[in-house]
Amino acid sequence: MAVLYGAYTTPRSTTPVGQVDGSVQGGHVRVYREKITLASQTTSDTIVVAYPSAGETFLYGTLRSDTSLGSSTVAIGVSGTTGKYRSAAVFTSTTAYETFGVVAAASAKLTTDETVFITIAAASLPASGTLFVDLYFAQT
Repeated sequence: MAVLYGAYTTPRSTTPVGQVDGSVQGGHVRVYREKITLASQTTSDTIVVAYPSAGETFLYGTLRSDTSLGSSTVAIGVSGTTGKYRSAAVFTSTTAYETFGVVAAASAKLTTDETVFITIAAASLPASGTLFVDLYFAQT
């Protein structure tokens, strides 16, 4: 039976044994949480939710709300790639949270600090309610 290694554990298979990158194996997790008071924010608005730093690796994110966002769509990303972390989609649950994450965003460490924001499309957000966004990043 062969012993196989994934992309991040391969250094442990070399002689001499290499070190695993702490930003993806054995590192610390940092959460960026934002609480958004829904107030009819329009499709021309963006909402800043986090400032992750260079060297961190995106793991995943979650959305939670006490109010359905209806037909409005939200994308989560950065300038130039507004759907970097979550592609534009509706979020209608009021009883469960959604876990999201674009695979390409989780594939590499950040090379620069980022300003992460929500882009609103299709319709304005509801007039009232609360939306939580949590972004999880690994760091060494």
